[in-house]
Amino acid sequence: MASDVELILDCQSMLGEGPVWHDGAFYWVDIEGETLNRLDPGSGEVQSWNVGQRIGCAVPAADGRWVCGLHHGLAWIDLELGTTEPIRDPEADRPNSRFNDGKCDPAGRLWAGTMSMKGEGPVGALYRIEPDMTCTRMVDGVTTSNGLAWSSDRKTFYYIDTPTRRVDAFDYDIATGDISNRRTVISIEGGGRPDGMCIDAEDHLWVALWEGFGLLRVNPATGEIVDRLSVPVARVTSCCFGGEDYRDLYITTARVGLSDEARRTEQPHAGSVFRVRLSVGGPACDVFRG
Repeated sequence: MASDVELILDCQSMLGEGPVWHDGAFYWVDIEGETLNRLDPGSGEVQSWNVGQRIGCAVPAADGRWVCGLHHGLAWIDLELGTTEPIRDPEADRPNSRFNDGKCDPAGRLWAGTMSMKGEGPVGALYRIEPDMTCTRMVDGVTTSNGLAWSSDRKTFYYIDTPTRRVDAFDYDIATGDISNRRTVISIEGGGRPDGMCIDAEDHLWVALWEGFGLLRVNPATGEIVDRLSVPVARVTSCCFGGEDYRDLYITTARVGLSDEARRTEQPHAGSVFRVRLSVGGPACDVFRG
């Protein structure tokens, strides 16, 4: 399925996450570094925008801006102007919570979830944000809201709440954005916990493993693990497809929580960006239609 995983940017993000391929470039966030970052794969040039607070996710919008999930709610980021404009904070009453992973569905709605920064348990939620900025809580009782993906027939939504160690599926109605009939696709026991994920052209899920030194390729129809990728970093956080033909899998990682000794000798590239060429591609990211 894959060639060797290669290190493409030794950026050493503290908590790299939210990978997005858009307009010929690779974007990702460093949650603890409070930055949205852009890599030009051709030139190797990197640009960073500091947003002044933790940033869990960032997705491109149809008007050229980016919509982001921050520590204190949702916001617009204008990369040309370098400005951040608050939208709303659905958890203003929960100062210890922040947004984590987020992604747009095929209809252009943003789905983004929250988590406690104090380890308070299942106090987070998954939200659906419409193009008119209507915000609806779709899943409650979430501990660490993470990976999201939609099937190619647009009938199934996949979701990860990391501490459950599960990838769950919901029936998905693209016309309304409603989800129902939650069930478990796979339970991952040992070898890391499921974090971010994406879906390929064969409707198989690529699941990043926090503390698992790699990723799994899962057939959600059977729950079978059909492939594994090794990464020389324990805390693999997420992945997305990119490149001209969308057959390059970009992988984000983290160094947060590692000891100085581990960073120096055992995992010197923790927090960096990796890439692997696959024989199967994946879809382009959906943009926010607000």
